[in-house]
Amino acid sequence: QLQLVESGGRLVQAGGSLRLSCVASEGSITPFAMGWFRQGPEKDRDLVATINWDGENVAYADSVKGRFTISRDNVKKTMYLQMNNLKPEDTAIYLCAAHPWSGKIQRFQEDVARLRSWGQGTQVTVSS
Repeated sequence: QLQLVESGGRLVQAGGSLRLSCVASEGSITPFAMGWFRQGPEKDRDLVATINWDGENVAYADSVKGRFTISRDNVKKTMYLQMNNLKPEDTAIYLCAAHPWSGKIQRFQEDVARLRSWGQGTQVTVSS
């Protein structure tokens, strides 16, 4: 059973940087496309970034392009989100998820409603 755990969130000032980690405490992430989501106060859960199974293809939401970088290390069973030039509007709970069977970004994006392997989330707060 694939179990994911997010970490790295904390309070930072606007313009600062953070690196979030998503570790598979059980199971393997190697075959699966993965992604980072975020959910702000009283907001829907939005897809922030997606990465295919071997890390060679990535995709970003327009709101984070040029500031965030998604990556993965399948040997360490970890996915990362490097966040630079943080803004107050980036404040949210950040969660990671894996596709149940596909390694492709397109399928991950199409099957968001079907995702079952979620972490508990890590809180990122950006002050003005």
